[in-house]
Amino acid sequence: MIKRAFALVLVFFLGSILVKLIWYWHPWAELMGVARYYVSHELSELGATNLVTAIVVTYRGLDTLGEVTVLFLAATGVSILFKQSHHHPVPLHPERPSSEILQTATQLLTPFIIMFGVYIFINGHLTPGGGFQGGAVIASAVLLLFLTFPQYRLNHKILKIIESISGATYVFIGLLGLFLAGGFLDNHIIALGTPGRILSAGAIPFIYLCIGLKVGTELSNILEHMRPRTFTIQTNDN
Repeated sequence: MIKRAFALVLVFFLGSILVKLIWYWHPWAELMGVARYYVSHELSELGATNLVTAIVVTYRGLDTLGEVTVLFLAATGVSILFKQSHHHPVPLHPERPSSEILQTATQLLTPFIIMFGVYIFINGHLTPGGGFQGGAVIASAVLLLFLTFPQYRLNHKILKIIESISGATYVFIGLLGLFLAGGFLDNHIIALGTPGRILSAGAIPFIYLCIGLKVGTELSNILEHMRPRTFTIQTNDN
């Protein structure tokens, strides 16, 4: 009874706050402060036609570094956790293999999905998208392979090499911006070029390339470790 009364009081309290927020909320007639500066100066200062990219990668580059670090720690934690829990494989009864249609479709679609993910983070400074979105698309191709071919295994050595190189390059570009330009991940270490071109917006395309590869490999590594380590029970049909 006490728990129910406390829950009702809490719901009423949170509901009253929500009603006040909605009642006194008024939309801005124009952008103010930092938002106005971003919109009015971004194209001339950074050369990226995608405003979100400019904010995430350059203006708030340290926040992006924190996000990449959190993802790395999450992937490491998942790897350690599942590595300890897979000492004793669980027996797996024979299951019907995937259909030939699904296998063929997966083999045909996987390269295009990966190519689309690369396209997303290479063009992140021009169109909506970026390193995190492109990396997630690449990881979805890996997930499709796992679902279609249960025995498929990733090459962890290649994954580690790609992840290490992309992460180190990302930090190196950030430090170059700190010493050669105006701050960490400052894209002016490379000429801005013509807005709207692939080779434009300074170092932003290379930053997103590093982020996309790092996110894709880390998410793929998480998917790999979340798969149960099993062995198949052999049955005799005699």
